[in-house]
Amino acid sequence: MIYEVDNQTNCDLNTFQVDIIEQCKQNNRTAQLTLYNQYCDGMFVVAMRFVKDSMEAEDIVQESFLKAFAKLNQYKAEVTFGAWLKRIVINKSIDCLKSKKANMQELDEVHLKVVDHTYKDEWLVEDTISLGEVKKAILELPDKYRFVVMLYLIEGYDHQEISEILNISEVASRTQLYRGKSKLKTLLTPLRYGTRS
Repeated sequence: MIYEVDNQTNCDLNTFQVDIIEQCKQNNRTAQLTLYNQYCDGMFVVAMRFVKDSMEAEDIVQESFLKAFAKLNQYKAEVTFGAWLKRIVINKSIDCLKSKKANMQELDEVHLKVVDHTYKDEWLVEDTISLGEVKKAILELPDKYRFVVMLYLIEGYDHQEISEILNISEVASRTQLYRGKSKLKTLLTPLRYGTRS
């Protein structure tokens, strides 16, 4: 009986969200505010993971919602609205970082080698190293590795999605993840022995 109630509640929530989105497509300001209030805090957290500045993160969230409302007719509900919006926020965050580092070096894909799939699950973090220390080490990675590592390890995107978000090939995504994890392991090794301040 409880399952039926929960299932009904989920259906009601899905129907409610579909209705809100349809109203937003008609430029209903109240519906847009409802959707904004539902997602703004979560999207702020996502932006902060990338830009580390609350003012910039707020700007990114605002710009992302403006873009989302302007492009709402392109939303086909193949994924949840939250997942669709999150991708916009991540793209805006990366654009913001790239504009600050216009001379960011891109990997020359001619020199990339395909990473052997057998290595993909080999990297593990020592139990003595905290999640905070891992996140801090990720921030020390060069941008070309950091973006892929964050999207893969923290945001949970696969290589196809990462290639679309960053406009790189899947081979580049796999290679940058492999190299990023290798650099991360190097950064975290001194922590294991307590030699890094």
